Amino acid sequence: MKEKMQLELNGTNVIAENERAGKASSLFWPWCGANVSLLALSYGSFFLGFGISFWQATLAAVLGTVLSFLLVGLSSIAGKKSSAPTMVLSRAVFGVKGNIVPGLLSYLIFVGWETVLVSLATLATGTIFIRIGHINHDLAMVIGFALAVSLTIYGGVLGHKVIMRLQKYLTLVTVFATLIYIALTLDQVNWESVSALPSGNIQAFIGALIFGITGIGLGWVNAAADYSRYLPRTTSSKSVVGWTVLGASIVPIILVIYGAALSGSDPKLNEAIAMDPIGALTTILPTWYLAIFALIAILGLVGGAILDLYSSGLTLISIGLPVKRHIAAIIDGAVMLFGTIYIVWIADNFFYPFQGFLITLGVPIATWSAIFVTDVLLRKHAYSEEDLYSECGRYGSWNKRSLSIMAIGTFIGWGFVTNTFASWLSWQGYLLFIIGGKEGSWAFANVGVLLALAIGGGGHYLLARKEIKAQEAF
Repeated sequence: MKEKMQLELNGTNVIAENERAGKASSLFWPWCGANVSLLALSYGSFFLGFGISFWQATLAAVLGTVLSFLLVGLSSIAGKKSSAPTMVLSRAVFGVKGNIVPGLLSYLIFVGWETVLVSLATLATGTIFIRIGHINHDLAMVIGFALAVSLTIYGGVLGHKVIMRLQKYLTLVTVFATLIYIALTLDQVNWESVSALPSGNIQAFIGALIFGITGIGLGWVNAAADYSRYLPRTTSSKSVVGWTVLGASIVPIILVIYGAALSGSDPKLNEAIAMDPIGALTTILPTWYLAIFALIAILGLVGGAILDLYSSGLTLISIGLPVKRHIAAIIDGAVMLFGTIYIVWIADNFFYPFQGFLITLGVPIATWSAIFVTDVLLRKHAYSEEDLYSECGRYGSWNKRSLSIMAIGTFIGWGFVTNTFASWLSWQGYLLFIIGGKEGSWAFANVGVLLALAIGGGGHYLLARKEIKAQEAF
C-alpha cells in the first residue's frame, strides 16, 4: 500500500537508470485510460455534422485518430531515449530559453482541457440525476465535482507510479461499463437509416478528418515523453510507438463509429448531442443504468484530466517555475478547481468561447508538434541530457529559426481556419479568400491545421538537418 501511495519526487530532471523499468506494453494503460471517455460517442455526431456519410465518418475517424496518435507515439521515442519530459526535450529544438514560447502554449492547452474535462464530468452528473430524480440536481453536481476533482488531483499530484496503476483500473472499469452501454442501446441503431446518409464532398471529408486529428490525438503530443521516459533505453522504439498508438486509438475509434451509427439512426438524438454531448446519451438508456452511466462518464473524463494535470505540472516547471513537481501539480489543480467552479456555477456563456480559445491554440501546437516530431526522426542519437539544462550548451539559449518556423506556420494556419465558437475569433480565416472565401466550399475544412503541420515539419526538415548533424558530432 505504501508503494501505491508513493509520491513521485522526480520533476523535469533526467530519470536515473535504476528507476527505469517496465515494458513498452505498459504504455497501453495510460493512453487508453486517457481516451476512453464517452465523449467519443458524441464525436460520432460531430463527424456527421460535416455533412458526410456514415462510411466517410468511419474512415475519417480511423485515419484521424491513428495519424494523430502516430505523432504521439513518435514523440514518445524521445522520452525513451533521453529520459526527460516532452517540454524539456523541446529545448533542443527551440533553445533552453526560447522553449518558453511553446511551453506556455502547452501549459495553457493542458490547464484548459483538464478544466473542460472536469467541468463536463460535473455537468454530466447533474444532467443524469435529473432523470433519476431521487437526488437534488445541485447536490448531484457537487458529488460529481468532488469525485472528478479528487481523482484528478490524486493521480496528477502523486505522479507516475500512481497514474500507471490508476489508469489501468479506470480503463478496465470504463471499458466494461461502456460495453454494457453498447449492448443496452444496440437496438437503437437503424442500419437502413445509417446506410442512407448521403455522402459529402471532399472538402467535408477533409474537414471531418482534420477535426479527428485535432480533437482526438494532436493535443497529446506535448505530453508523450512524460510517460515513456521511465522505460529502459533498450526498449524497442517500434514497440513504444505501437503500444502508444494501439492504447490511445482503439477505444476512441470504436466509440466514434458507434456514436455515428446512433446519431445517424435518430436525428433528434443527433441534435440533442450538439447541445449536451454526454447528457443526451442518457435519453436512450433504461433508468436502472443511469447511476452506473454517471460513474463511467466521470471516470472516462477523469482519465484524460489526470494526464493533463500531471503534464501541466511538468510543463510549468520546464518554463521556469522554481518549485517541486507535486507543488506545481497542486497549483494547477487549484487553477482547475476554480476554473471548473466558474464554468459550472457562475458563467452563463463561457464554455463555448473557451473551446474557441483552445482551438485557436491548436494551430500553433500543430506547428510545434510537426517541428518536434521531425526533430526526433532526424536525430540518430539521444539528446544531450546535460545540454538540455544549460544555455551555454549545444542547443543554445534561443533558436530563432525554429521560432520563426512556428510563427510562420501559425500565421498561415490561422489564415485558413474558421472558428465559430466565439465572435472575438472572427478574425481567423483571413487567407481563405485564396480558396473561395469564408463562405466557400473550403471554409469549414480547416485546412490551416494541415498547412501548419506541413510548414512545421517541412520547414524544420529543410533548415535544421545540417545543424542537427553538427550537434550530434559535438
